[in-house]
Amino acid sequence: MSELSAVYLPEPTAGRLLGSWQLDLPALLLVALLGGLYGWGVVRVRRRGGSWPPARLAAFVLLGLGAIVVATMSGLAVYDRELFWPAAVQNVGLDLLAPLGLALGDPLRLAVEALPEGGAARVRRALTGRLVRLLTFPLVSTALVLATELTVYFTPYFATALRTGWLHELMYLHLLAAGCLFVLPVLTREQALPAWCTHPVRAALVFLDGIVDALPGLVVMTHGTLIAGAWYLHHAPPGSDVHHDQQLGGGAMLGIAELVAIPFLLTVLAQWARAERDGTAVMDRRLDAELAPAVPVAAPVAADGTAELVRPWWETEQGEVAERMRRQRPGD
Repeated sequence: MSELSAVYLPEPTAGRLLGSWQLDLPALLLVALLGGLYGWGVVRVRRRGGSWPPARLAAFVLLGLGAIVVATMSGLAVYDRELFWPAAVQNVGLDLLAPLGLALGDPLRLAVEALPEGGAARVRRALTGRLVRLLTFPLVSTALVLATELTVYFTPYFATALRTGWLHELMYLHLLAAGCLFVLPVLTREQALPAWCTHPVRAALVFLDGIVDALPGLVVMTHGTLIAGAWYLHHAPPGSDVHHDQQLGGGAMLGIAELVAIPFLLTVLAQWARAERDGTAVMDRRLDAELAPAVPVAAPVAADGTAELVRPWWETEQGEVAERMRRQRPGD
């Protein structure tokens, strides 16, 4: 099709981006499957007399599934074959934003609570399997996210996906899966990470991941060579600055990566504070139990008929509190 006969979409204003939608059947089926399984799990937990936080349900549906719908069926998908920056926002939304929303819903814990005992045991065995442990090992999963982004933009992957529908859908799934490998194990209440990944370590890893996630956007924004240049030079609307379009896309990737890193880190810090508070409460209950007064007993009587002196409990009992009391009373 020559440039004179080509039909271009109108300029992507904010109103057109919000009002333009298209059906993506594979993405819709994925959203329906994930939403159906999650809803089934919530119903199962509640029928058993348990409860599931509405905030987790909202995060999974609105932020997680919502990000998938917006990335694959909104105006971003309508314009992604004419301009680079909508495609860049799509990809970073699937790679970073959607996994965060899905992880905040904690589907792994929901599966364990909803399934029968045998099914829950299989889920936990799968989480501790060698392959899953390798792919979700924090440094490995971070490297996979970075490698996925760089592979998409700096190999023929992206340009080929623009021409081939099934590969475009596979790229969507690839980006979503790579992001979930890092975020889901970090935020779940299940033990999906090695024991040394305590909350301080997780906070440090999330901070590092935020820096790593910013690299692709920075590289795309400053890269002198056009990404999928042959495609966008041919399909961009007349008068479009393709180089500027790529800079906009890289800047959007950088900005979204940093914005996603903030709530991610805050969530990990909140989990850390909650764990410390729960640990303190457990210790307080333990100390209260050890300090509880014993049942009074009659004082033993000596051979001469006088009552023997009863030694204080901290001198005769074992335990952390008794040991602390003995150290505090060296002269007793």
